Amino acid sequence: MILMLLGPPGAGKGTQSQLISDKLGIPQLSTGDMLRAAVKAGTPIGMKAKKIMAEGGLVHDEIVIGIIADRIAEPDCAKGFILDGFPRTLAQADALDTLLKSRGSKIDCVIELKVDDTKLVDRIECRARETQAAGGTVRADDNADALKTRLIAYYRETAPIIGYYFAHGLLKPVDGMAPIEDVSRQIDEILSEFQAA
Repeated sequence: MILMLLGPPGAGKGTQSQLISDKLGIPQLSTGDMLRAAVKAGTPIGMKAKKIMAEGGLVHDEIVIGIIADRIAEPDCAKGFILDGFPRTLAQADALDTLLKSRGSKIDCVIELKVDDTKLVDRIECRARETQAAGGTVRADDNADALKTRLIAYYRETAPIIGYYFAHGLLKPVDGMAPIEDVSRQIDEILSEFQAA
């Protein structure tokens, strides 16, 4: 099963992706993690990404697609995977479709975590306080100003792919503002339809 989670920053994509990964035994693929791993491993694509990242630039679509292509060719992705944070643009969504088609596969389901932007700010600030109280390191972008900047980028670049996947009949919305357990239950209900088919 190939799944994708969509939603703005702070919607809970990482948390839910990990829960799904544990339940289904398929890997959660985070493009940020994959980019850092490719750079650390010194792969040809990783070296290209390292140079761009060192200059503070955005990694080009072809590099990101190359990293995804390399990663999904690994044995642990044979039964499927969960895309978390990718695609971020319509061009990436189109390239992903082409890549999967060339491998004889396709996206099975796109789960959209629908959230209230005004409440997201409270959620992010609460997450930062809890992380700090637990002695952890607070992410640099876990603050109201950074979230607003990230939301602007999300709605400008990523939100259009919601319509793209809706038009392809793949989009399944869930209430991302519900408690983690309730969001997980909603997702389980969607996934059970696919497993029963």
